[in-house]
Amino acid sequence: MRVSVWKGGADGAFQAYDVPRQASQTVLDVVTYIQRSLDPTLAYRYACRVGMCGSCAMTVNGVPRWTCRTHVDNVVRNDTLEVGPLKNLPIIRDLVTDMREFFDKWAHAKGQFKGNRTKREDFQKVEPSSADRVQVDSSIECIGCGVCYAACDVVAWNPDYLGPAALNRAWTLVKDERDSLKVERLRAVAGDAGCHSCHTHMSCTERCPKKLSPTAGIAGLKREIVKAVVRGKL
Repeated sequence: MRVSVWKGGADGAFQAYDVPRQASQTVLDVVTYIQRSLDPTLAYRYACRVGMCGSCAMTVNGVPRWTCRTHVDNVVRNDTLEVGPLKNLPIIRDLVTDMREFFDKWAHAKGQFKGNRTKREDFQKVEPSSADRVQVDSSIECIGCGVCYAACDVVAWNPDYLGPAALNRAWTLVKDERDSLKVERLRAVAGDAGCHSCHTHMSCTERCPKKLSPTAGIAGLKREIVKAVVRGKL
């Protein structure tokens, strides 16, 4: 098959390679073959190869995906394939993007847990059946791969938008009864770059490899902000 791979930085271009088809071949297998057998200068990221780390996320035929879990048979078109870096992120080189902006937005959304117990106290327990815990049961499984961020139309229009992953993280902490920064976190996500900028296109939910719904978490943040305003806390 003919595989076009992005080479260079933001001003780079696609370069074509001929790659043999194999049974049960993944897109990551294809990229690895090119780097090891055809072009040793090709830069890309991967770690676990089994859908646990998310570092191999790339744009495959225009769609952000984990390449280790994307089988060629499911995405190839007329024996052609196009592989590029994730969208909405600066390109370092070839298929490698700069993730600092992505994780900086986690920090802007107050994505760090802040408890109120000391190390001398016992762990605070959260019952799995508690109402708040049930609401974020799946949302806490996010591994920060950046696929939802690359799929988000609002990020493409507004680079200041915090994005679905950061807002999803904020949602899980707002509903964590052990966390002590709920009000500060709601303030952080209530501005023009926060949850109210979401247009509910659901691209993030559609593309999430773990089948999470950042859209639902963002909607939850909107509700919590309204409640906080009514109660005079914001």
